[in-house]
Amino acid sequence: MAAHTTHGLPFLPGNSFRDTTKSAFHRPQTLSYKNGYALPLRPTVGIGQQPLLSEHIIQNEMKQLSSQTPTLTYGTLRRSPPLDFVPAHVAYDKKVLRFYGYFQQEVLHSPEEHVRVRPVEIYYYLEDDSMCLMEPEVENSGIPQGKLIKRHRLPRDQQGEHYHWKDLNLAMDLSVYGTVYRITHCDPFTQEFMESQGIVLNDPEPTPGDPYTSHRTQPQRSYITPSDYDNLKQFLTKDRKVLRFFALWDDSDSLYGEKRAVTVQYYLVDDSVEIREVLKPNSGRDPFPVLLRRQRIPKHIKAASQSFPSCVLEVSPQEVQEYYLPKDFKVGEELRLLGKRFLLYDCDEFTRRYYEQHHPDVPHKPLPVDENTQEDYRRVIPPYNGFGSLEDSLQNCLSLIPEPPKKDLIKLLENDHKILRYAARLDSQNPQDEGRRFVLSYFLSNDMVSIFETSRRNSGIIGGKFLEKTRIPKPGSTAEKPEYYGPADFAIGATVEVFRHRFVLTDADQYVLSYLESVAGQDQIPEQTLSSLRQALGQSKAPDSNHIPQNLPEATPDEGLPPSS
Repeated sequence: MAAHTTHGLPFLPGNSFRDTTKSAFHRPQTLSYKNGYALPLRPTVGIGQQPLLSEHIIQNEMKQLSSQTPTLTYGTLRRSPPLDFVPAHVAYDKKVLRFYGYFQQEVLHSPEEHVRVRPVEIYYYLEDDSMCLMEPEVENSGIPQGKLIKRHRLPRDQQGEHYHWKDLNLAMDLSVYGTVYRITHCDPFTQEFMESQGIVLNDPEPTPGDPYTSHRTQPQRSYITPSDYDNLKQFLTKDRKVLRFFALWDDSDSLYGEKRAVTVQYYLVDDSVEIREVLKPNSGRDPFPVLLRRQRIPKHIKAASQSFPSCVLEVSPQEVQEYYLPKDFKVGEELRLLGKRFLLYDCDEFTRRYYEQHHPDVPHKPLPVDENTQEDYRRVIPPYNGFGSLEDSLQNCLSLIPEPPKKDLIKLLENDHKILRYAARLDSQNPQDEGRRFVLSYFLSNDMVSIFETSRRNSGIIGGKFLEKTRIPKPGSTAEKPEYYGPADFAIGATVEVFRHRFVLTDADQYVLSYLESVAGQDQIPEQTLSSLRQALGQSKAPDSNHIPQNLPEATPDEGLPPSS
């Protein structure tokens, strides 16, 4: 039975009156079902369809009623009856402020992310000033999500104070249990409530995205509309039809580059190009004729793909704007394919007829080209540095791994143990060199000369080997065209310069005259040399093979010379 109490009367029996016209006393429905789930409903009316006081009163009206003072017009002051007390759990029942924010979680030992951004929702319950933090759940995130902090009053500082709704605002940091939460924005109800209480809200901030989530986001798929060109017709009508051009590959810009003859073949069935090198017999090149395998060559690439490293991966068809076509191959002009220059100087008969039928506007100008385009390079020999013999130093310029100079084996075998010996003195301005005597031996097998100094008693000079076996160049000869001493240059009285030492020949062995007279018809032996030897040996024409000159000392074992034959 419903009854109401008159204002100012105590709630005692007899002070309440019943509304006799009221017939509905049922409670409003607070539970409902939706899609098979039980859902709570907020009551909009009270018992018996009576309006709720909390729905028709706001905070400003409550303050206005409590602070309003009536104005005296006449008569005595009458005290207004006190208002009914409405507790907070009734006035703010089911009224919640909702803020949105995020906090950053540091990620350790991960090469893909350093900071993780996690969004949160902050709920403030006005009825008891409690708060709770919720994180929206993300499917398959692998992170425990949901309720981060259960509902209770959150401490603000160490003095025991708690957070109040007056302490909350947008674009501010909220520190809760060591974690800093950044409040970015709020819902419309929260904004209306805060502004009604006289609080100026800051401008909302956007929530930053998670770097790892942005990295894992797949780009939007792009679809390409298929072309209307009939590839089957091209295959059936142009199969085995190839355009062949004769060209010269100009590679002179590179080190040791030259011009090479190649053939450029254009396949009409799929617009592909193949380049083959024309190899000549004994050219010294490896037998790999394919210079460029059969493929479609891009002519123009889209501007967004020009900086792509094509040496790592091939350019996809979506990045190519135009390929090379038959109209781009013009006989008599230079063509650049994949950074290489090719001069198309001629083509075959089928190619010529094809251009006359399908591309009559393309010019056809064959060029006469000299196939022998290789230039003759003159080898430059560096100057002689003075180390070793000229032949040994020259081998370093002829090959990477020098080899010993080749010897004349026939001459070595025929003239083995044949030595021409001469007596000589040193032509020097030094008085100490007076009286020094030498034996100059010329080896016919290898044209080398050795010099041996004879020892004398009480001279102060130790005799022995003066010069090792070596070839002696003539004064004034160059390293490019050296001239060496030979038997024709060793005349009695002649001066022989041996590495800045001057020797004067004074006598010779009897074998020297016999050998030179025997080869005078074959070799160009000057008559002056023969006459000087005859005069020194005391003969006119017929030499005596048993004669040994007085001034020539006998060979000793220290000289390393065989006895004269």
